[in-house]
Amino acid sequence: MAQAPDESDEPGAAGAAYAPVPAPQELSDLRALKALAQPRRQQMLQHLAVHGPATSATLARALGLNTGSTSYHLRELARYGFVEETPGSGHRRERWWRAVPGDRRVPPRSRQSPEMRRVMDELNHLSYAADLELFEQVRRQGGAASGEWADAFPFSRGTIRLTVPELREFFEEYIALLNRYRRSGADTPEGARTVLTRFLAFPAPAAPATASDAPGDAASDNRRETDPA
Repeated sequence: MAQAPDESDEPGAAGAAYAPVPAPQELSDLRALKALAQPRRQQMLQHLAVHGPATSATLARALGLNTGSTSYHLRELARYGFVEETPGSGHRRERWWRAVPGDRRVPPRSRQSPEMRRVMDELNHLSYAADLELFEQVRRQGGAASGEWADAFPFSRGTIRLTVPELREFFEEYIALLNRYRRSGADTPEGARTVLTRFLAFPAPAAPATASDAPGDAASDNRRETDPA
């Protein structure tokens, strides 16, 4: 299954129909995926996505690292196009970096080698843990903010019945919705904030087999017909 586009590279840069829509890019280079699946690099990318461009010194202070370490990780991320240099605060000797936005996707699991699957499992584990920590951090702080932002904190859980082609179409419609609200920092209106979006959809686990689930059993057939949708 494909992955959603990366977060915007600037604070508040989330939303306009006139922003360029990125073309999907398949990440099939195992070296790039390994570079991405490094815990410190994931932390740095998350910081750049949430807080915007930063220097290696800024990242070092924020993450409790040394500048030599952050500089090395930034160069590795830049090698594979995940970050890039950007104009900074005007100090010529400072190198500012930003996360490169894009619709990056990985090959379907059926086309992944065993090694790629191991790398993706690790990358997904890091991503899920980071997302949960961000969500818990906001919750501990009492919500996204006070006032209107606290009241506009959306959360949804749902269940739908889909075929595999329908699930793929559902995902593409979700990506299209995100792209409708893409805009650069310069076009972001006053009062806008960075909003983190996450999408996860997976088939429900199969129910354990019982004696009453034999083919032709009326009770079993009735349960299958009346499952919620």
